[in-house]
Amino acid sequence: MNIKTAEKTNIKLRIGISGASGYGKTLSSLLLANGLTKDWSKIVIIDTENGSSNLYAHLGSYRVLSITAPYTPEKYIRAIKTCENEDVHVIIIDSISHEWKGLGGCLDIHSKIGGRFQDWGKVTPRHQAFINSIIESRCHVISTIRRKIEYVLENDDKGKLKVVKHGTKEETRNGFEYEMTLNFELMDENHFARVTKDRTGIFNQNFKFIINTKTGEKLANWCMPNKADTNQ
Repeated sequence: MNIKTAEKTNIKLRIGISGASGYGKTLSSLLLANGLTKDWSKIVIIDTENGSSNLYAHLGSYRVLSITAPYTPEKYIRAIKTCENEDVHVIIIDSISHEWKGLGGCLDIHSKIGGRFQDWGKVTPRHQAFINSIIESRCHVISTIRRKIEYVLENDDKGKLKVVKHGTKEETRNGFEYEMTLNFELMDENHFARVTKDRTGIFNQNFKFIINTKTGEKLANWCMPNKADTNQ
């Protein structure tokens, strides 16, 4: 055993971006990734959303690895390893929600083997192996997470009632956020985000903003040895 002085070297970010459908998870992830690496060809999206990542091909020459059902933890792990074997700096998993509640995902597996409490003893290690593949990746990993949608009536700025869509609970296993370096929640269809977890210390958690390339640049700067940025 050796005790060493703490130093910031070879940091790889684990970032979560959650939001309801249409709130801009894929676009936000791509812009963030481009700011991190400054090279579109070093970005790969693991696409579980029926090829929706191709809608942003005009942005740059990022690459896509599409996976389809069954969305087993092992299929996600293989996809991550495939990306790591290429010259990739940032992996975007869009989205991880299928691994939890999609066809062939953990909830589906649990149901098919009996649905009893004790059956989680067989499912949890498979899910944890998936989480570990993100935590231990040698690339930056951005994971998007769907949020359940709730519609509520709210007053607009003129006092008129309107129907507003809100994202509520994340569609993945509880506790995923705790594994992240950063967690962003997209708040509305204008792509405004807030930070719900920040180990970097560079974001104001009371401030909402739009994730863009400069957000990624700030994080890339923070990852550099002896660098820190405490300004929003």
